[in-house]
This record gives sequence, structure tokens and C-alpha cells, in this order.
Amino acid sequence: MRGNRLVPSHDLVRAFFGLPLPEAHRAALDPFLARCGALAPEFRWTPAANLHLTVRFLGQVETVLAEGIADRVGAAAPASFEVRLGDLGTFKRGRLARVVWLGLRAGGEDAGALAELVEAECVRAGLEPERRRFNAHLTLARARSRDGSQLPALPDPPDLPSWSVSELILYRSRPGRGGSVYEPLRRVSLR
Repeated sequence: MRGNRLVPSHDLVRAFFGLPLPEAHRAALDPFLARCGALAPEFRWTPAANLHLTVRFLGQVETVLAEGIADRVGAAAPASFEVRLGDLGTFKRGRLARVVWLGLRAGGEDAGALAELVEAECVRAGLEPERRRFNAHLTLARARSRDGSQLPALPDPPDLPSWSVSELILYRSRPGRGGSVYEPLRRVSLR
């Protein structure tokens, strides 16, 4: 490991910036996700190990470009902030749910300010601007059908304590047979 680089640099990488969840939160959400998966098999439920709050998806980019963005974000990184998960929500197409997520009860504005900084650095690096407005959320599931699916009533998510977000992670996404595997490329400390 050299500096804050966790994975050797390669030419191209499928990458995104995200905020990690504490391990205790992942462990508490794991049985909840299993119950939801049994109730709504028409959705691909995120494994607890992959849970994170996406700040900006980069797509397939040169590793040096992604790391340059991480360096510039790190130089201007804001202070750490508190986050608390909130209620279940969905992104829909008509009456069909396409994505199931947990919103934020606290920390949404701070996460939005961080997303603005990352977005500005992505555009500065030559990436296309994000077309959608940032909406801080934790993705729990995606419909197997592109058009979405009916979502049955789900149990209430566990009420988890807030935590301090002290780092932004540049993740590599590797597709696999059981779904994507996310591995940290760089950790950007928040002051």
C-alpha cells in the first residue's frame, strides 16, 4: 500500500464514490434485507456487504482520472458529518417500483454538499455532468424487470443510531456471478 492507495492502478476501472456504512449497521440490516427478499423476490436485494450511500457514479474511466478526482476532492474535503438512516422509499415508473431505498433522517444536506464538490471535480475532469439531481439514499434493491415490479408491503427497517461520516471512498465495481463486488481504491478523509 502506498499513501492512501489501496489497490494497484490499472488502465480502466468501473468506479463510483460512496459513503460507507458502519459494520454494525450492515449487520443489523442483513436480516431485514433477507426478510424483504423473501417477501419481494421480484427484486435483487443488495447484499449487506455492498451497502453504501452512492455520491457519484463515474462509469468506466481511466484509473488515473478517477484518482485525480479523489485527490482534488481530498484537498477540498469538507468536515465530517452525522448521518442517520430514515424511511423506506422507492423510485418508480408509473405504479411499478424500480428501486427500493432508505432515505436519510439526518445528514442529507451535508451529503448533498459533498456530492456537489465531487460533481464539480468530475465535470472539471471532463466527465459528463450528472443529469439527475442528487438524492441521498441507501439503495436496498432493484427490480429484476427494467420496467419495475409491484412492491408488496415490507417490514419497517431497523431504527439505527446516527454515525459520523469521516471518509469518502472511491470504489471499484467488479461484476461477478453473484452480483457486483465493491472494493475500495482510495479513501478520502473528511476533516
